[in-house]
Amino acid sequence: MKVGLISDIHGNRVALETVLADMPPVDELLCAGDVVGYNPWPGECVDELHKRDVPTVLGNHDAAVAGETPFRFNGMARAGVEHARDQLTADQRAWLEGLPTERLECDGRVKLVHGHPDDPQRYSRYTYPEEFSAQLLDEEDVLVLGHTHVQGVERFAEGIVINPGSVGQPRDGDPRAGYAVVDLAAMTVETHRVEYDVEAVQEAVEEAGLPDRIGSRLARGK
Repeated sequence: MKVGLISDIHGNRVALETVLADMPPVDELLCAGDVVGYNPWPGECVDELHKRDVPTVLGNHDAAVAGETPFRFNGMARAGVEHARDQLTADQRAWLEGLPTERLECDGRVKLVHGHPDDPQRYSRYTYPEEFSAQLLDEEDVLVLGHTHVQGVERFAEGIVINPGSVGQPRDGDPRAGYAVVDLAAMTVETHRVEYDVEAVQEAVEEAGLPDRIGSRLARGK
């Protein structure tokens, strides 16, 4: 069984469409949260995952948009949250509100959380690849994290810990959209990066009246 993994789309429809077109055939697609925030197309990204019935967990930006949770966002992040609140329909917002903070998928073999398995709701813990350890794993074979926007994989005797990277706003110095594919039979992981039309997103950021830095950082992958 092959499973596609995505995370941190952040309203970047152009990157999401490119990733989905680039992804090889998979039996299941899973998302580790933050579908909305920052970029101009939160509704389109929600609709795409909803249409495909993609099992998804709640990210901190999703929670802020759905429940008006007062997270300590900087001005750029706050602008993206406010934009999403303005743009989403009642049905789209209800889909976000219904997302759990943790999911077990693929007969319990894959666990999805956004930030850290011991802190799934507060989003205060960023788990970077250098912090991946076997202690993060429970009974699942694969633990999937998002939140840091940094792609990374570590394999242990107990299983695999993976951040597939950010679709819509990478922060690991590589501006290409990130995703991953796990083969649960072979217990192998392929990480992928794919170029997309960053300039089109930057133009849309400007047209939407969002902060310029949302667009400019996309070209740097920071």
